[in-house]
Amino acid sequence: MTPALPSRIEAVVIGTSAGGIDALSVVLPALPAGFGRPVFVVIHLPRERPSLLASIFRSKCAVAVREAQDKDPVEAGTIYFAPPDYHLLIDEGPSLALSDDELVNFSRPSIDVLFESAADYYGDRLLGIVMTGASHDGAAGLDAVRRAGGTTVVQAPDEAQSAVMVRAALERGPADHVLTLAQIADMLKRLGGEAR
Repeated sequence: MTPALPSRIEAVVIGTSAGGIDALSVVLPALPAGFGRPVFVVIHLPRERPSLLASIFRSKCAVAVREAQDKDPVEAGTIYFAPPDYHLLIDEGPSLALSDDELVNFSRPSIDVLFESAADYYGDRLLGIVMTGASHDGAAGLDAVRRAGGTTVVQAPDEAQSAVMVRAALERGPADHVLTLAQIADMLKRLGGEAR
């Protein structure tokens, strides 16, 4: 049985790396057209090339899909991908902020940077999800979501294409839910079905 999420959730952050496009291809298309929350995604990409993620996922998803732009106001029912070579942060408003500060865990964009800034803004109204990846990025960020009272989800390690990232997140502290991709997708679908 897929667990229900607290109705207070107002935003979702997702972090992934190796195997992430396949994982996101299961999770993001599950968002229903009426999904009334923003979804912020960091996936580790080559820093020197433009990202095709927004165009890839636009045709797969029932909600709006965009590459994040600095200073844009956050819109509900929109998936925002961090652009290559920029950290994505959530600022007052809420609005998006892009930063070219130092690499974090050898990455820019960094999952930790997104999750920590989103936890600061949304607190217990945030859902943080860490999925497949081959680095430790995301462990500190998910811990920040947990400490802010948010809800934490980690992909089941035995299902992850690369389990390093999900195991690192679980070693840092317990997650509220450890789920398969199909269960994560179902959980988000059910969250999106709630009246806002």
